[in-house]
Amino acid sequence: MDKISYDTYVSLSADRNRRKEFRAYSQVERGENGFDFRVVPNPDLVVDIPDDIQLENAMQAGNGIERTARRLAFNLDRIFNRNKPVLVAEGDSWFQFPILIDEILDHLSDKYAILSLAAAGDTAENMVEGPEESGGREYMTNLRKQKDHVRAFLFSAAGNDIIGEDPNTGKSALFDIIHEFDPTHTTIEAHVNTIVLNGRLDSLRAAYTKVITDVRNEPGLQTLPIVVHGYDYTFPYPHLENDPRNPKHAANNEWLGEPFDQRNFPSSTQAQRDLRRNIVKHLIDKLYDLLNDLAQTHNDVLVVDCRGAMSEITDWIDEIHGTDEGFSKITDRFREKLDAALAGS
Repeated sequence: MDKISYDTYVSLSADRNRRKEFRAYSQVERGENGFDFRVVPNPDLVVDIPDDIQLENAMQAGNGIERTARRLAFNLDRIFNRNKPVLVAEGDSWFQFPILIDEILDHLSDKYAILSLAAAGDTAENMVEGPEESGGREYMTNLRKQKDHVRAFLFSAAGNDIIGEDPNTGKSALFDIIHEFDPTHTTIEAHVNTIVLNGRLDSLRAAYTKVITDVRNEPGLQTLPIVVHGYDYTFPYPHLENDPRNPKHAANNEWLGEPFDQRNFPSSTQAQRDLRRNIVKHLIDKLYDLLNDLAQTHNDVLVVDCRGAMSEITDWIDEIHGTDEGFSKITDRFREKLDAALAGS
């Protein structure tokens, strides 16, 4: 590869159409948790890097870079590609994984003009609570601004409450949901702390209900399709004897394997590793039960069922995020749901 200047490198960082090129000139420095990584210029490929450069972690700087680049892309679409249907999206890292992965919104952007409010590591509480004048509920501020154009609202907010980690403490959500390993337990349910799980699900139900109510109470948005999703059946690390995943940005067992280890779940045999995965599948199924119930209770709430889309371990870059190609498979299911919803609107 040809070397580039640092100024060129910075310009690449803001151009979503050249994201893969930007990655090629970068290297990743891992931090203390899965989102506390830094994407820095590769000194072998980028020249004139300032000695005093200050680089924030990806959750802060990366989210800002992505949001700025996506806002620019949205504005350009509204000027030059006005035939693209407008979507507003609020969510977590499945809607915005800074720089390293092309996730769902990246794949959808070829067909839709997307006003993205998403941020890696965000939780339902952070998105939903708080007065608008202080930056809370920004999905409503932006839906109002796009009221005459928006065709659907995409909401992704359950991951860090069930299978992710607290963005402030870095603590895995899974640790408190599972019991200490007991070999006498004969069912998946026996390994799950139902009190904690039900509390998490109740909080999610309240958050999602608030979002739906906010949108439905806004004049002009009473029938706007609201598209939500659960997650796919992920693979806690390790899942195979020679698990191929080795993410640059996080520990192999960052979100799921570590809490299972801390709860003393063995992983020496395939049956033991399958037990770990079956517990996570149970939790994801419970989340879909909640989302499907909300869809039956409220009009024009559509659930994208992602289960089984990324069926191979090679579809996953880490324990809870797909690769570019893996997320492309998830996006196909979003396209089907959106095509059906928008065809009738």
